[in-house]
Amino acid sequence: VNISILIVAVVLFLLVLHHNFLGLSDLLKRELSDSNPVGLQPIDFIPAAPQRLADERNNEISVVIAASEERLGGAIAAMNSIYHHTRSNVVFHIVTLNDTVDHLRLWLSSTVLKNLRYRILDFDPRVLEGKVQVDPQKADTLKPLTFARFYLPSLVPHAEKAIYVDDDVIVQDDILELFNTPLKPGHAAAFSDDCDSTTNKVAVRGAGNQYNYIGFLDYKKEAIRKLAMKANTCSFNPGVFVANLTEWKLQNITKQLEKWMALNVVEELYSKTLAGSITTPPLLIVFYKQHSSIDPMWNVRHLGSSAGKRYSPQFVKAAKLLHWNGRFKPWGRTASYAEVWEKWYVPDPTGKFSLIRRHSEAYEAK
Repeated sequence: VNISILIVAVVLFLLVLHHNFLGLSDLLKRELSDSNPVGLQPIDFIPAAPQRLADERNNEISVVIAASEERLGGAIAAMNSIYHHTRSNVVFHIVTLNDTVDHLRLWLSSTVLKNLRYRILDFDPRVLEGKVQVDPQKADTLKPLTFARFYLPSLVPHAEKAIYVDDDVIVQDDILELFNTPLKPGHAAAFSDDCDSTTNKVAVRGAGNQYNYIGFLDYKKEAIRKLAMKANTCSFNPGVFVANLTEWKLQNITKQLEKWMALNVVEELYSKTLAGSITTPPLLIVFYKQHSSIDPMWNVRHLGSSAGKRYSPQFVKAAKLLHWNGRFKPWGRTASYAEVWEKWYVPDPTGKFSLIRRHSEAYEAK
């Protein structure tokens, strides 16, 4: 009898141990699935939020922005404009390279931006190996941080939704409105279409007729033809978008993007007439007729396409987000409406980043 009781006790002990082991195994699997891949590791913390905001954790707005050393002033101005136009609980997820971290942290902590809530994430360019074709003569033109937007779920692992913005934007309204952009069922992102208005279409034509798919993809290649995407389909701008991260993960959007990046290295699928962008083509493929739209006023773009002013002062004032995509950046020598951008620029406490001012009467008068 004693032996039987002992055997039963051992069996029960083993069953409990097995159950606990399975529970631990599931926990480890979840931890591994939620962890960031190599090269996307958080290296800073979010400053403590006021209690009012801490109680509204579910209303947190995640904004992802890349901050390269040579354009750090742009990212600073963009964040400043967002911060001062909202009362919402905004957390910035700032993606940068390791050698920029100290400069960025000092700029944030010792200026009017010291109360920003943020995380700094180090992006390791090695995650792009085999996925980006590098021209040895133009190796210095490759900007690894432009691909950070492909890895949103890793950058913001616990959020269901996030906003991505380029560093050459200024926000003039409450970012909460953009965050609340409705996405259709099954859509992982909402972009601003390049044919969303006559004004924008004209602006894109002036920048090189790149407002449809044939401007970005080589339709002579079999892999592109097999996709049966209409060449005249309106393209979209990936410099500002809202992402449903739950849907993004369900559809393995990052893996799809990496697939087309790697295939392009082998087959050169991007248009040869493309004006520099190598991040847009894979996004156009993956999101072909599978994306929602944001309000065009939340991405008034092409301010950097030329030094001239494409829009009236009244239209620029009414815009909710201004985007200087193109060669002529607002921190450069010549740019349209640079004075609007400069209102939100915060001087660099280290003096490393300096504005290349235009020597005009407008600047002399300031």
